[in-house]
Amino acid sequence: MRTLSLPLALTARISPVVVLAAAGWVLTSGPAATPAAQKESAPQSADQPSSDGGASPAATTKRYSAAPAPCGSIGAATIKSLVPGAKTAGKEIPSTDPALRRTCSWNALKGYDYRWLDVSFEITDSEAEAAKSYKENVTAKSGGGTVPGVGDAGYSVVNLTTEDKQQTREGVVMIQASNALVTVTYNGSDFESKKAPATDEINKGAIKAAKEAVAALQSGQKA
Repeated sequence: MRTLSLPLALTARISPVVVLAAAGWVLTSGPAATPAAQKESAPQSADQPSSDGGASPAATTKRYSAAPAPCGSIGAATIKSLVPGAKTAGKEIPSTDPALRRTCSWNALKGYDYRWLDVSFEITDSEAEAAKSYKENVTAKSGGGTVPGVGDAGYSVVNLTTEDKQQTREGVVMIQASNALVTVTYNGSDFESKKAPATDEINKGAIKAAKEAVAALQSGQKA
């Protein structure tokens, strides 16, 4: 039986899914990755420090003191819906400072459909620092739009890439909530058709996970 050859961009993420080797098909070589960002409305601006140079109340706010347990931040029903076949317990990624930065991942291959979900929390020293990092992250991922009603500021962007004729669509949602940053990454591929899931499916899935992650943050430990 032939060995599955995956696009390089996916290899690092899906290598634990050993069942791929038994799929019995091989991706053919193709053009290099060609990203195409989903175009939405302009990102929401974060609050700026006061113009007189003094520290505004937002600049000194530190509502959250520690990152919540990331693998418990998304409900089992949501995991089953977004990542069919994945273990709902997830797998926490080792962190150099788990009090401030924590990430959980879920991934699974069901038939030929692959899905991956990451949820990350980062706790900063102040709301002003979180707002600065949020704006920098949004600038680095242009082409998306605002996510209203979640945290203090929210942004979502979806990109399509193609490598070895295999499409992958990935959505990233970034949320600033006081001095905390929440980032959700959700992507998928169909290894039979070589097509990617629809933009709407990936975008809505990433936003749903982000809302649950922010709710878990808000109901957890606070300073």
